[in-house]
Amino acid sequence: MANALRDHITSTLQKQVANPLMRLLPFQTLLETTGRKSGAPRSTPIGGSRVGDQFWFVSEFGEKAQYVKNIKADPNVRVRLNGRWHKGVAHLLPDDDPHERLKSLPAFNSMGVRTFGTNLLTIRVDLLD
Repeated sequence: MANALRDHITSTLQKQVANPLMRLLPFQTLLETTGRKSGAPRSTPIGGSRVGDQFWFVSEFGEKAQYVKNIKADPNVRVRLNGRWHKGVAHLLPDDDPHERLKSLPAFNSMGVRTFGTNLLTIRVDLLD
């Protein structure tokens, strides 16, 4: 029950306050998925790390996250890194240890994911360009 309430409060604050503001920052990393119902592009501010031709991050709500549901419907995504968009294919990695993965990702974002996340899921995007 406590996790459900925390998830609701966190997702509401992100959706209504934090995400709209962060989308305005020119160098904020964004994940763009295709809406599984609308077909419209959906962008979500994320934190993670590029390693070669891959971008790694951890979803704090796992398969409950709307962007994860969109990835399951269509794994073709775009990631905005340092102000530049890259096409890619997202892979959900439930067998990867998200707590270990967070240790290799930027500390500030990882702290937020650990603090507010209740159903962590590692995601890797293979960048195509």
